[in-house]
Amino acid sequence: MNRKRLIPRLHAFAGILAFAIIAAFLVASAAVELGGTRQAVASVKTTVGWGLTILVPALMATGFTGFLMAGPRPRGRAATKLARMRVVAANGLLILVPSAIFLAVKAGAGEFDAVFAAVQGVEFLAGGANLMLMGLNIRDGLAMVGRLGRPRAAGGVG
Repeated sequence: MNRKRLIPRLHAFAGILAFAIIAAFLVASAAVELGGTRQAVASVKTTVGWGLTILVPALMATGFTGFLMAGPRPRGRAATKLARMRVVAANGLLILVPSAIFLAVKAGAGEFDAVFAAVQGVEFLAGGANLMLMGLNIRDGLAMVGRLGRPRAAGGVG
């Protein structure tokens, strides 16, 4: 398979994988908070912490392939997608990754205090924001390649 076909496929795969992992983290966390034991919460938080070893490379692959496809001066939807991904990356690096690690450590120690709850709330908000932004990027990427009607001018594909 040539580079022109491989990069968009890798971009789509990595983006969908990252989106699915974030959604799974949020759903599992919400479900266990609503009806799970402390041990179940600790298990989910530990799994989320380890899940970062898959999520972070998937997000990096999505960003890298997106940059390759968009070119040096993205326009239109490609520029919009890039702007969204900058927010997703900042949100992930500054809020979500540290929160996931913090919550995994606190849950592992059995410390389900007000600080745990506050960080959990922030994590839910930041994770929800990232899901929304990534969902918009998926929608725009599908539109750019013609999978949601006619393709639009983009300054890049994906």
